[in-house]
Parts: sequence; structure tokens; C-alpha cells
Amino acid sequence: MDDELKVQFVDTFAKLITAAFAMVAALAWNSAIQALINRFIGPEGDPLIGLFVYAVIVTVIAVIAVVWITRSSAKLQALVRRKKNEEQNAEQ
Repeated sequence: MDDELKVQFVDTFAKLITAAFAMVAALAWNSAIQALINRFIGPEGDPLIGLFVYAVIVTVIAVIAVVWITRSSAKLQALVRRKKNEEQNAEQ
């Protein structure tokens, strides 16, 4: 196996393991949030309302996380581009 293939294999394997751990964490949070909502609604409450409350909470958290990650990524990319441009200008 050549070095490039080994690197690609390890990189792909690392991404799969990371995704698996993320899925486990998501399932744990899923259960925790559902239990918290059920505690506030109570056993005699309407389960449909609980599901909608849960869906709204998870959606809000997901939107906030995606916006934060996107902004952080864009800032980092801009920083890397700026540093690269400064290095190129210094060489000239």
C-alpha cells in the first residue's frame, strides 16, 4: 500500500470513528432532553406537545451550532488566507 493510500485510509477511518462518537453523543442528548421535557410536562400531559417542544429545542440548538461553526470556519479560513498572502508578499 503506498503512502498516499495509507494516509487516505487513516483519514477516512478517523472521520468514521469521529462520526460514530458524535452519533452516540447525539443519542445521549436525545434521551436527556426528552426526559427533561417529560419531567416538566408530566405523565398526564399530552405527549404530542412534548414532541413539538423537543423538536423546537433541538432545532434551535442545531441552528445556533451551525451558525457558530460556519462563522468560526470562515474566520479561520480568512486568517489562513491572510497569513499565506503575507508570506507570499514577504518573499517578493
